[in-house]
Amino acid sequence: MAILVTGGAGFIGSHTCVELLNAGEDIVVMDNFYNSNSRALDGIRKITGKDFKFYEDDMLDIAAVDQIFAENDIEQVIHFAGYKCVPESVQKPLMYYSNNLRGTFNILETMKKYGCTKFVFSSSATVYGIPATVPVKEDFPLSAINPYGSTKLIIENLCREMYAADNTWTMILLRYFNPVGAHESGLIGEDPNGIPNNLMPYLTQVAVGRLPYLNIFGNDYPTPDGTCVRDYIHVVDLAVGHVKALKKLEEKPEVRVYNLGTGHGYSVLDVVHAFEKACGHEVKYQIKPRRAGDIAMCYCDPTKAKEELGWEAQYGIEEMCQDSWRWQSQNPDGYATEEK
Repeated sequence: MAILVTGGAGFIGSHTCVELLNAGEDIVVMDNFYNSNSRALDGIRKITGKDFKFYEDDMLDIAAVDQIFAENDIEQVIHFAGYKCVPESVQKPLMYYSNNLRGTFNILETMKKYGCTKFVFSSSATVYGIPATVPVKEDFPLSAINPYGSTKLIIENLCREMYAADNTWTMILLRYFNPVGAHESGLIGEDPNGIPNNLMPYLTQVAVGRLPYLNIFGNDYPTPDGTCVRDYIHVVDLAVGHVKALKKLEEKPEVRVYNLGTGHGYSVLDVVHAFEKACGHEVKYQIKPRRAGDIAMCYCDPTKAKEELGWEAQYGIEEMCQDSWRWQSQNPDGYATEEK
């Protein structure tokens, strides 16, 4: 019996693979390295001292997905694979709908063919659109304000409809807030293609000298310091949440939804100042006009995950910044950094 991890070489996927192996699970990893790197797999092996089967395949290739199931006794699937850049999704909606939806259809169709009905989906807080109030709870109204969020919401709805049609499925939808940080070893971390779109990798690349300064979009929001407030969560906490979700899959078939966040909001400047403390020097930044679609404040209520999964975030903003800096300072060019 094995767990298939799609997108297992990515930022969240690689950290989840570490936690799964450390928990004694048998994993099979699939990734096409579109926005990931094979060195992440080396890092997983070094951290855990364990090996696993890997397939360099694309989820759009249903024959390749079928081969993975044919060659392995897959009991559960954790599905991370997919495009994830919000601005890019606005520029290339067809690419996002085509990849994220068709790929997930292939995964679910193949699961059904092989009688595998336990599924954990990597969803997102983007499915809440612009929440009217905070903290955000799982029963809040759902909407999407960009193509990336729309693909997540469509897949969530598909999961509910599949269960309604066949109640042997057990599906857990994990809505992430803002993953940051890295494994404490510094062997795996976040290494996005091109100029980062998220705050932390942009911040770390400025601090290490790869980028000249950080752009902060808007300082006139109705927040304590005028900058946007978000719920940042350490990627290791997020990974542990997946291990907890797998145990929940063993209960009665159902579709369950959980927020994974700290329940605390940190402003952009809060993160900048905490990161400056972690790296030991000032980080240059410039204030730019607000970006379309950004909301002032978003953080979650993680009570349901605590009560039903027995999961709670363990790391604060200090550890998030320290671990992000350790990864970036040890790997200034990300996974392209030459090994010494």
